[in-house]
Amino acid sequence: MTVNSYRSVQLVLLAVSVLLATALLGVLVHESVVSPSSAAGAEILVKHHDLLGPPSAAPSRSRVGVADGVVADRVTVFDETSPAVVNLDPDLLGALRLAATQAADEGVVFVVNSGWRSAAYQEQLLREAIAQYGSADEAARWVATPATSAHVSGDAVDIGPAEAASWLSTRGAEYGLCQIYTNEPWHFELRPDATNHGCPLLYADPTEDPRMQK
Repeated sequence: MTVNSYRSVQLVLLAVSVLLATALLGVLVHESVVSPSSAAGAEILVKHHDLLGPPSAAPSRSRVGVADGVVADRVTVFDETSPAVVNLDPDLLGALRLAATQAADEGVVFVVNSGWRSAAYQEQLLREAIAQYGSADEAARWVATPATSAHVSGDAVDIGPAEAASWLSTRGAEYGLCQIYTNEPWHFELRPDATNHGCPLLYADPTEDPRMQK
């Protein structure tokens, strides 16, 4: 092989190497931009998902807030700022605070998981229940309509934790506070006559409550 031929082969090999390196670099750059596994790609996908929003079958709680009765963690019956508490019927709230004071002396703390609710909040909970249970009839065993809900009128409260609900189920009649539904051991309403005659018989669930038939 002559010197010129050898140089020609070297130049060809060099050109091929440059082309291969350029192609490989292009592939790597393309993947770094569009691959979902990359940080940039993942960020783009996340932002796109945020723009789309949640599925319509699971409405976001961002539609309602504290002013509608949504409660933060560990709100007690003595709270003076939460609309879920201060918008309760005054007689109900007074009875709850008396009972909570006695319970606290026994080491039991009442937490308000839900109290007063706006009609919009109740409507949202109903939509979510229908989506969860698959039908309006099944959802009615757990969530009332805004027109019939005792929460919307400020006449009901959901108490937790389980220890507090159990205490109130056992001792609540002393304060006129009664569990209303067998399937909702956390749900209490004021029944003033209970202080003398005890709480009325429980309904199995809200569908048996005549007030829900409006």
